[in-house]
Amino acid sequence: MRYVVAVRPIFIPRAAHGPLVEELPLQINWHGGFAVSQKQKNIEALHLKACEHGIQPVLEISTKSPNEVGRRLSAFSLKIEVYGAMKSLESVYQSSKVFANSGQHEQLMDLDPYQAKKEVRRLGSGPITAFRFLDQEFPTEPMNAFYDWLYIRAIVPHEQWLRKNLHFAAYSDIEFTPSKSVNCQGRAVAEFHALSMRGEATKCVHDFDMFRRMLLYAQRNG
Repeated sequence: MRYVVAVRPIFIPRAAHGPLVEELPLQINWHGGFAVSQKQKNIEALHLKACEHGIQPVLEISTKSPNEVGRRLSAFSLKIEVYGAMKSLESVYQSSKVFANSGQHEQLMDLDPYQAKKEVRRLGSGPITAFRFLDQEFPTEPMNAFYDWLYIRAIVPHEQWLRKNLHFAAYSDIEFTPSKSVNCQGRAVAEFHALSMRGEATKCVHDFDMFRRMLLYAQRNG
């Protein structure tokens, strides 16, 4: 059987000072198709390749993860508090986008995550100029900063539970393609893991600019 070769990254959290995460691209034989079984074959191939590099265990962060912790940490499963109500993290992210022509579509917050992701493509007009969340505006650079910060904000309340369960050397998100995508659940969890090891996770949740500076530092040096 002939396979298509694909490159997918894993994300390694760093406890020391400097960049929060090391991104390691790995080449694997890709199993095509949309079935969960095919996705999980690709996850297994990626994690075996990481093992060949001496990096194990690796946790997949997505709805396709074979590990329950990985599925629970998917942005489509997580909830975040908004004015006292728990909302889907993915829906809140989509509702926070501010488009140049159509503005913000806050009503997406109340949709399920799959609907919100679909509707934002229909409603959004023009480039994204900012993000707006809890009456505060956030910049679009670095491009992944707001998504990662929102994600970390959603899981910080569960930090003690996560510290007991995140005994992983690296994280992956099999759907993330660096050449096509910006946001990555696996990278966000790796950043949280690094911040937690440094004792700075809660501090970054309360200080977006501090978190943003960390990402800018990493991009300048990586």
